[in-house]
Amino acid sequence: MDIDTLWRVERIGAPSLAPDGAQAVVTLTRHSMDDNKATSTLWLLSTLGGRPRALTHGGDKDGSPRFAPDGHRIAFLGQREQQGRKDESNQLYVIAADGGEARRVADIATGVEAFRWFPDARRIAFVSWVWPEEKSAKAQARRHKSHKERKETGIATSEAVYRYWDHHVPPGRVPHLHVIDVDAEAPQPRDLFAGTAYELTRAEPDADAFDVSPDGRRIVFAFDPAPAKRLDNCFALAEIDVRSGKVEVVAQDADWHFAAPRYGPDGKRIAFLASHRGRKHTMPMQLAVWDRATRSHEVVSAEWDHEVEAPLQWEDDGQALLFAAQQKGRRHLWRFDLPDRRAEVVVAGGWVHHFDKAAGVLVTAADAMLHPVRVHAHLPGAEPRRLETFNDRLLGGIDLGRVEEVWFDGASADGTARDPVQMWLVYPPGFDRKARHPLLHVIHGGPHACAGDTWHYRWSNPVFAAEGYVVAAVNYHGSSGFGYAFLDSITHRWGQLELADVEAATDWLLAQPWADRRRLYATGGSYGGYMVAWLNGHVPPGRYAAYVCHAGCFDWSAMVADDAYTWHVKELGAGYWEDMGKVHAQSPHAFAGRMHTPTLVTHGALDYRVPDAQGLAHYNTLKARGVDARLLWFPDENHWVLKPRNSRLWYREFFAWLRAHETAPAARKGRGSRKAA
Repeated sequence: MDIDTLWRVERIGAPSLAPDGAQAVVTLTRHSMDDNKATSTLWLLSTLGGRPRALTHGGDKDGSPRFAPDGHRIAFLGQREQQGRKDESNQLYVIAADGGEARRVADIATGVEAFRWFPDARRIAFVSWVWPEEKSAKAQARRHKSHKERKETGIATSEAVYRYWDHHVPPGRVPHLHVIDVDAEAPQPRDLFAGTAYELTRAEPDADAFDVSPDGRRIVFAFDPAPAKRLDNCFALAEIDVRSGKVEVVAQDADWHFAAPRYGPDGKRIAFLASHRGRKHTMPMQLAVWDRATRSHEVVSAEWDHEVEAPLQWEDDGQALLFAAQQKGRRHLWRFDLPDRRAEVVVAGGWVHHFDKAAGVLVTAADAMLHPVRVHAHLPGAEPRRLETFNDRLLGGIDLGRVEEVWFDGASADGTARDPVQMWLVYPPGFDRKARHPLLHVIHGGPHACAGDTWHYRWSNPVFAAEGYVVAAVNYHGSSGFGYAFLDSITHRWGQLELADVEAATDWLLAQPWADRRRLYATGGSYGGYMVAWLNGHVPPGRYAAYVCHAGCFDWSAMVADDAYTWHVKELGAGYWEDMGKVHAQSPHAFAGRMHTPTLVTHGALDYRVPDAQGLAHYNTLKARGVDARLLWFPDENHWVLKPRNSRLWYREFFAWLRAHETAPAARKGRGSRKAA
């Protein structure tokens, strides 16, 4: 396995089933190393048997397909050239389910972010960022044209949320819900929120932010009721009458955050996600149900120690819901039975990324550490049926190594007994237990995420293993999927338990007869990059031969420049203006005087989650202190490295750095010592 092969893997998106369950439509994305870009098209997969077939050909960015409720058409988002106009942003298209020419529904100047069909299969509800003071589509188009033609580049704002991930929130605009009749002679969008203060989340609103009722009369949506919008505000739920525009708040609590509403089959109930942030900001999302008859809601999964993840999908009988949830490094599809409040695994991971169900047919798109996403149909009483073989020929002759799950005694969260901690090991192809192998920690980000049994393109364990490394991925304290207490255990004391876990894992690895102590490395991205910097300041030189820090958090006082600044203040337990000592006690930069181990620092200039000044400060500090360091900086990448050529460069620099430090002098001193500095 190598990086060029990795980028030839065809990537499958979320499936949408036809109402009769006979076929699913998916997005298939292909990357070209020569052209340094991606193209995405729509494919139809039969759940009854037969070969997949391409549905679209004319665009290169077709995505987010959804079957109409009558099954005759498929709507999707695309950027195409049609009728002499080339789309500058995503537009809404429809195409017949049996093929033909896709049709742009309308030219929406402000673009389309996400959408859902109405039950009548004629209308579509969609999201677009608009100037709220403009009252018509023509006025929006004029405003958009004027904005595009302006000569100034400065952005002035008084908003708390003004940039997110890798882009600036459109200045002066907010995300509104619209309705459009795709069969009208000249379809015109209608802004449902016009003249109101309502808007959807400013953090990339998607189709999980709202739902259309089964009778098509209402739309339920999640919104921020606070006048000053912030990413960490508690959202409420409201319904809007599509005809009259009347809005009614149906679920609101100052201590609870609500999200991802979904109507039940009869429209009398709404399922949604609920997190008790008034108790603590780390509280998990739980399943809740609102009842129209009682005008009240209940958290129904309160006794189940798992976090429920969007989207939610009701079973046809209204007695259960389907959703994905993590469990011990895997992500399963679950069915939650409402009458007896019981959850059961329907499809086990690996990692179930997407699912859909119609007419009794369940379709899943899931991967695992040793294979990319595959699509299966699950019919009652039958074995799962694979619906595609897109990557089988490419990967059929490639040895991806072997994966093993191990557990060891990690840190003690409460100061008594040590807690069991999970670690994934990926062994290189042809692994010889009698030989000595280099060891590579790949530390996951988050921190409230996990190293999962999932295929990964930016941190590919099979690619790392193919270079001869035994790859170790530790699910340290703070990781998701191991219960709430384990996740919350690191709050207000970042670095402590995680360090103990990684070091205990290293002890476990070095005790193996096949471990090469001279070639032990630690790498990680985002919070994993934070951990790399933290290790350098807390583990004596010689323990690790070299580090790789990608998009890592280095200085928590300066991290207030990021897009989630209010969140990490809660995680640390204070802002630097309140308790500098508490913040510095958890910040790698405060321990820079102890850093001696060679480090490769990589970062992207478009990273607003961990601004690139963090990486530059990390690198500059090491250089100022005379520590061996190298910088790889991308002017056109965000928190991730997404372009094929840049990704190949990243992997090449990664491996070259490790090889250059196979026999570094620091690796010969104090090997195996884990006494903290």
